[in-house]
Amino acid sequence: MNAPSGIKSQPVPRHRVLAKVVKPMGQGYADVLTPDALLFLADLERRFGPQRRILLENRRLMQDRYDDGELPEQPPETEHVRNSVWEVDPCPPALQDRRVEITGPVDRKMMINALNSGAKMFMADFEDASSPTFANMIEGQINMRDYARGNLKLDTEKKSYRLGENTATMLVRPRGWHLVEAGITVDGKPMSASLVDFGLHIFHNGKLLADQGKGPFYYLPKMESYQEARLWNDVFNFAQVFVGIPHGTIKATVLIETLPAAFQMDEILYVLRHHITGLNCGRWDYIFSYIKTLRNHKQFVLPDRAQVGMDRDFLKAYSLRLIETCHKRRAHAMGGMAAQIPVKNDDDANEAAFAKVRADKEREVRQGHDGTWVAHPDLVPVAMNVFNDHMPQKHQILKKGQAPRISDEAMLAPHSGTITEAGIRTNISVGVQYIAAWLCGRGAVPIHNLMEDAATAEISRTQIWQWLRHSVDVSMEDGSTATMNSTLFETLFRQELDAIKESIGKDAYISGRFPEGAKIFEKSATSVDLPDFLTLPAYEILEK
Repeated sequence: MNAPSGIKSQPVPRHRVLAKVVKPMGQGYADVLTPDALLFLADLERRFGPQRRILLENRRLMQDRYDDGELPEQPPETEHVRNSVWEVDPCPPALQDRRVEITGPVDRKMMINALNSGAKMFMADFEDASSPTFANMIEGQINMRDYARGNLKLDTEKKSYRLGENTATMLVRPRGWHLVEAGITVDGKPMSASLVDFGLHIFHNGKLLADQGKGPFYYLPKMESYQEARLWNDVFNFAQVFVGIPHGTIKATVLIETLPAAFQMDEILYVLRHHITGLNCGRWDYIFSYIKTLRNHKQFVLPDRAQVGMDRDFLKAYSLRLIETCHKRRAHAMGGMAAQIPVKNDDDANEAAFAKVRADKEREVRQGHDGTWVAHPDLVPVAMNVFNDHMPQKHQILKKGQAPRISDEAMLAPHSGTITEAGIRTNISVGVQYIAAWLCGRGAVPIHNLMEDAATAEISRTQIWQWLRHSVDVSMEDGSTATMNSTLFETLFRQELDAIKESIGKDAYISGRFPEGAKIFEKSATSVDLPDFLTLPAYEILEK
């Protein structure tokens, strides 16, 4: 058996059936989809897959309760955890200074640029910033393998890409518990995408990264309960024994990007206390989750996305509670993403974008965050300067008197504002353009001078659904007021599709998979029952 470094070789028992690859194998795939790695994946799926499915069913049951009028709350059965004195395990040296983190897909060129960007951390994203084609996912694993071995480089006709001497520390975000990987099956069924992404990474790179003091480090997305965090902890315990690294070597940061999870932050830190270093404000997914969780209740309807800012109402309360909770437990409280990107050939627009980023990062560091996210290398120095000015030390974990106690009522307070024709049009345009790009294999897409990913597309279609569901008043561009209904939506939807078609041309519209993207967006935005995730129906046709 060709086990990773540090693992004693053992023959593969004949009665143990490997995971099966059911998609075509590309160049280099055999280096990561080895028989031993596939056996490890099968072990992960058989051990932890059943519990994953139970937890997903629990999500559906909880959503039924929210639909019937219950509101998210802190679990009564874990009051002793919230009220007792404990801390997470100490943070390793490589993760102590996280003042600026850059995120991006697992594309080879983008990984090299991100690692060289000057950021302290790079989150290599198998999830929202990557379209999960089988090629993207496995080639991402090839890139991870080369990185751990010091071989991550790229030569093109125009340029050679190499890692510099001082690179960012890399963290890996596997896909969420709700997703499957259709290209790999166990016992005839698609594997958990989370276990595929994590399993291949830890199998091939865990021991090497641990020996170098560079990992293995992860970002964990879209959890809705501490029970889901406990499942990750169980996976970590098993994997560490398998690859031969000490207990607690794996370190994770959990994205608090669902409304239910925001009421269980203490519990999530507690069940992962030997493996966690902090929590992150995943703001775009959090807005999406707020809409989805409270979808049946008109009092929680949100205005245009542009009016839903982190400086007030439920989003401000959420960030302050995260800071309070993390610092009480000696964990990092990470800020969220600024979606702005540099604007080429327009100095005024570019400076306006940079000013928004500076203001956002200044708000975060003054509130008490220990670091933040950016989406583009040019924004690293902007965010770094803000944090250097206000946080000369590595973090603010020990700084006293930062965040006030936040009530559960404040955690649910909706933003006031208006719903406008322009807001509807923007949601349609962004949603359709993003899905089309995703179907073409791109997960991080610049649209209207913002970096959009799956989370912002989710906001776009759930806002449309919510506004239709509650027949809200819409401020029209001609100064009138209209009721949001199917007629108004269909009119604006067709007009926005025509505008996209006119902008890029009919042939590009068809080859760019815009007709399929439009169909998915329309169906998910207007269905009677709100689909849980946009990417689930889109995944079914991704590689067809």
